[in-house]
Amino acid sequence: MGGPEAIELILQSEFSPQYLEIIDDSWQHAGHAGAREHGGGHYRIRIKAQCFEGLSRVQSHRLINRSLASLFPAVIHALGIEILADKC
Repeated sequence: MGGPEAIELILQSEFSPQYLEIIDDSWQHAGHAGAREHGGGHYRIRIKAQCFEGLSRVQSHRLINRSLASLFPAVIHALGIEILADKC
């Protein structure tokens, strides 16, 4: 199972998001220390889930990072997180 699929499986299971987008930005980091030879590793996620309502950005990011901890560093080298508000 590849990076985006593993990330999606965990986030769907943990948070049942109303919206989830996983963007693989690995190609932008080719040659950068930590970038894998065949891509992967650098991701951005955009997520909206009811469980994030009322939490600070730091609290929400901690929940997500904890849920994905098993994927660091083998699958995920860098992760950008955007928590979406009701506009989604």
